[in-house]
Order: sequence, then structure tokens, then C-alpha cells
Amino acid sequence: MPHGLMPLLRLCQWLQLTPVSVAIRESTWVFPILDAVHCVGIILVAGTIVIVDLRLLGLGMRRQPVSSVIAQVLPWTFFGVAFMFVTGSLLAWAEPVKLYRSPFFRWKLLFLAIAGLNALLFHYTTFSPARARVAAAVSIVSWISVIAAGRAIGYELSR
Repeated sequence: MPHGLMPLLRLCQWLQLTPVSVAIRESTWVFPILDAVHCVGIILVAGTIVIVDLRLLGLGMRRQPVSSVIAQVLPWTFFGVAFMFVTGSLLAWAEPVKLYRSPFFRWKLLFLAIAGLNALLFHYTTFSPARARVAAAVSIVSWISVIAAGRAIGYELSR
């Protein structure tokens, strides 16, 4: 293990021993409820983003201006992001050492970063229709990858 990662591992080991971590991990209901609510957040985020992406790709709602579609779904996207952040943080707090060792968790974080950077670039720069379609395609691939890596974490941790 690279020496630079040791402090992070120690932090994960400490977090795993905290009362909150133990309570979430050992509860019959808390972890599965958090996981279910996390999935609702994913559905809200990925679902609303894919609606916009499909519109940008010209594959749906072609009579609606892109700005109108974005205005309608963005509040739901932000609501989903809040759900995902809170529940994902608590789920990570429950099993930090396993996640530290999980390559799928690192992939998920990478794909989340790509999706977030792509969204920031899309919302804060001027795009030609061709660049908007590329941003939409990158978004769809990024979110599919986030979901796939997240599911792989669940399968990996259950072994």
C-alpha cells in the first residue's frame, strides 16, 4: 500500500469504530432504509438528467426548448442530489474500511466526478448544438457508470 494512503486508511478505521458507524452497520433496518432512499436519490438524479440528455440528443420532447426542460427537472435533480449525498455519506460511514479497499468505490467516485464536471461545464459555458450532444452523451455514459459501479460495490461487499 502506498505510504500516502495510510492516513486515509487510519481515518477509515477510526470512522468504522464510531458509534454512528456501528449503529448503522449493525442495525436490522437502518442500513437497508438508507440504501433504499439512496436508490430513490439515484432515480431522481439519473432520471431527470437523462430526460435533459435525451432532449439535447434530439431523442425526445423536441417541441420543448431545452431551457424549459431544464427548468422543469432541475429542482428534482437537486433534491435527488441532496438525497444521494446524505444517504451515500451515511452508507459510506457504515463501512469505510470496506469502501477504502473497494476498487468499485473508487471507480464510482471517479465517474461521479466526471458527471459533475461535465454538468458544470455544460451549465456554465456556451455550447454549440454539437458540443451539447457530446455533453449529453458523456452524461449518460457517466451516470450509467456511476450506477454500475455502485451496484458492483453492493455485490462486492456482500461476499
